[in-house]
Amino acid sequence: MSVETRGKFRLARWARGGALALAFSAAASAAVGQKTVSLQDPGSRAPEVAAVDPATVQGLPSSRTYRPPEGIAFKATDFISENVRLTAQWFYAAGAEGKTLPTVIMAHGWGTTAANFREDAVELARAGYLVMLFDYRGWGDSDGRVMLAGAQPVPRGSAADGAFTAPVRELRGYIDPGEQSEDWFNAISYAATQPMVDADRIGLRGSDLSGGYVIYAAAHDTRVKALVSQVTWADLRPSKPYQPNPARVVAEGDAAASRIAGGQAAYPADRARFAGLGPALVGAPVGNKLPRWTPVDEAAGVTQPALFVLAEKEELFSNTFNGRLACERVQGPRKMVILPKITHYDIYGLERGRAITAAIDWFDRYLKPPGAPTRAPIDRRAPERGACNPPPLPPAGEEKKDGSGQGHKAQNTSTRWN
Repeated sequence: MSVETRGKFRLARWARGGALALAFSAAASAAVGQKTVSLQDPGSRAPEVAAVDPATVQGLPSSRTYRPPEGIAFKATDFISENVRLTAQWFYAAGAEGKTLPTVIMAHGWGTTAANFREDAVELARAGYLVMLFDYRGWGDSDGRVMLAGAQPVPRGSAADGAFTAPVRELRGYIDPGEQSEDWFNAISYAATQPMVDADRIGLRGSDLSGGYVIYAAAHDTRVKALVSQVTWADLRPSKPYQPNPARVVAEGDAAASRIAGGQAAYPADRARFAGLGPALVGAPVGNKLPRWTPVDEAAGVTQPALFVLAEKEELFSNTFNGRLACERVQGPRKMVILPKITHYDIYGLERGRAITAAIDWFDRYLKPPGAPTRAPIDRRAPERGACNPPPLPPAGEEKKDGSGQGHKAQNTSTRWN
């Protein structure tokens, strides 16, 4: 592949389209002896299927072929993050064209794409929000960084603008928290310029790895007015019992960084599996960048209202030193919701309904203007400063029904991933 540098590079990634090839129930039914999740309304007890890491699901429609459900308007646009073209997907209620709306920006967690978050985007759009979903560089519909694949051309940059043609390699499907956090800041900068975005009412919502990114972004960007972090992964330093030998994980990362720095190794392959933090995750980290990523240490700089939604039986990392510690450190209004008896990936299945409903209620309180329609009645008289270690919610179906049947109700589907 040849490319002109200095901003003239643009990859055509739209050919990744196609129909949804794998439904949740079909993917999960093949699993045996795994944790199970229900596909029915959160208040019902229904047949169950196995929980699936959303990053393992392939064949989701690209932004060029995706068609939103009835009542939802959708468009895809491009923006630039550090000279890389990223794709944004926008969702809002049909008929809201031309209106200025409170806006929620979302991006995926470890190894997944914006397509995995569309069901939640639809729920937020139905609740009155403009939603911007985006893919990080090298993931989904976004372009990746490029590097020269051979020797530098001679003469180099002979054109007046410094452009030259050379074979390059696109870097895709790897994990770099520093780069991905910068993509968040550039997504905010781009959103703030859009005519339908109420730039004074921008909220962030992240899950898993992006649950840590939204903490970091809020701590450093006053344009963020509220955030929701679910299954919060905010400290990537290896620790026991999740990694039996943390020192070995760090040493292996340092060795990989040295090989990359010395030219003996390339960046990880696209969507390579990584088992250094426990289960094999989709997308390998670059060198030793993971142990340096600790947005939990930035949480004291968060003054915006922050909601944390955790899985009671979280198995990938410690809730105590991730979501709960971040909750304790934030300085503004805060609330902790613990979903009962579920593990990490159940938040995308069994408890998806209650997770997105909690997010909508939080944004309704802290992002919407006074007098705007809300899912449930809101008491705005005093900011919320909740405990960071509350008991889990009651099991689905046993909670109080206050406000039920009014306004937005989250819909459970079998095509929701992350």
